[in-house]
Amino acid sequence: MPLRLPPLPALRFFEAAGRHLSFKLAAAELNVTPSAVSHGIVGLERALGVDLFVREPRKLSLTPEGADYLPYVSEALSLIAIGTQRLPHHRERRSITVSCAPTFAARWLLPRLHRFAERWPTIGVTVDTSRRQVGFPVDGFDFAIRMSRAPAAGAARLFGESLVPVCSPAYREAVAGEDGAVDLRRAALIHVTPAGEDWQAWLERTGTEGVGLAAGLRVDTIQMAFEAAVLGLGVALGRRPLVDQDLASGALVEAGLPAIEAETAYWLVGSDGAERRPDLLGFKRWLLREVEAFSAGSAGTGRRTA
Repeated sequence: MPLRLPPLPALRFFEAAGRHLSFKLAAAELNVTPSAVSHGIVGLERALGVDLFVREPRKLSLTPEGADYLPYVSEALSLIAIGTQRLPHHRERRSITVSCAPTFAARWLLPRLHRFAERWPTIGVTVDTSRRQVGFPVDGFDFAIRMSRAPAAGAARLFGESLVPVCSPAYREAVAGEDGAVDLRRAALIHVTPAGEDWQAWLERTGTEGVGLAAGLRVDTIQMAFEAAVLGLGVALGRRPLVDQDLASGALVEAGLPAIEAETAYWLVGSDGAERRPDLLGFKRWLLREVEAFSAGSAGTGRRTA
């Protein structure tokens, strides 16, 4: 008699929740409600006759049985995803899906995508800027572009960032010291809450003292920080090359303070088997050529970006 397998939706709920250790994050990734994830996993536990999670008021963890089961489920879902991708008809109508941060997408990637379309006119590209953890290939992503200090295995480095304080011209004039540079003790700082390197890192590495970090405006994207600085709400930590268009237009100016090179860099991470698909290999090679041309152009202007 054939073995009766658990339902696929319940296994997907379990895999995502086990990876995130959160029903809420799993629900956001799968575009369902946390209640649906919770009920689906309860049904799976009943069907299997074991508890997969330890549920505490503010903590979710895997039981020993759940921790043992998770890699099998993850591998099985990955095999299904890989097999689906290999189907000829599926490949013909499938676009390349890239996960990256919204500001990077808007200010660096999207302005260059027309050149990829000219080279590969029959291949669509989907850019996803949601802040979810990417699981290759279960989530259907082909590439992810991430900021990191240490690269993942097989990742390709794109470029780094130069961190420089920026503000509107009027704001600089209003809070400038005698040397014409912004006096950060008088200025409001604009913080990007999810950023790995922000004002704390800049203050420590430049040896700047006497500047409080408790006050100021806090936003959740680099793009919003730039827009707040344009509106004169304070000084943002500009990230070159992402802030270059605002500096070129004059909407923002450098605050007259030191720039530092970020310890993190942008890395391109691909799904397993990407090198075997002509469209994915073509996208990766195109992106690396764009990075090479961009870096050469930046070097020609005397500005370092990595």
